[in-house]
Amino acid sequence: MSTQPNAMARSRAVLTLEYPMSLGRYDTYDKAQKAVDYLSDHDFPVQNVLIVGTDLKQLERVTGRLTRRRVAVGGLVSGAWLGLFVGLIFSLLDTSSNGAGFIGVLLTVAFGAVFGLVWALIGYALTGGTRDFTSVMQVVATQYEVLVEHKFAAQARELLTAMDPMAAAQAQVDAAREAERQRAAHEQTQQTPPPSA
Repeated sequence: MSTQPNAMARSRAVLTLEYPMSLGRYDTYDKAQKAVDYLSDHDFPVQNVLIVGTDLKQLERVTGRLTRRRVAVGGLVSGAWLGLFVGLIFSLLDTSSNGAGFIGVLLTVAFGAVFGLVWALIGYALTGGTRDFTSVMQVVATQYEVLVEHKFAAQARELLTAMDPMAAAQAQVDAAREAERQRAAHEQTQQTPPPSA
């Protein structure tokens, strides 16, 4: 009897590279995507590439004030849509040829609207006015790094250099600065004497 790896282990395997090497860091996802797209257009084996977003931050854009009236209208509309959906399903399953199907749809829309209205107002009342605004939320990365398997790094760097020579040169300078910073930090930790007891 063999055991199958679970879905979590499979997804982890897909989102990792054996020996990743950096091809560059980008300020926006679009720039990182453009680099990978360029590699793909030039027959590079892009299944060996990983885009990693780092320094995540959550953005919340406030879109308006939340009032009891706005909550009521939203509950009414969403409940009516749900009632329409349920009513249409029941009317499709109804095999009788009388005109009760249309009346049934109207009744489920009305019932759904009332239910949505009451449910939304109860939910709003339970918040106690602690969040009286509407907003849209998104998690974004501050920086995106394109990684590639070590055995394809040289080929990928050649292609990206052909794509944008100035950006490739800047990426090399940034990588050298980061390596120097890490080397200096490592030397500093080696030179710091241990505290005396």
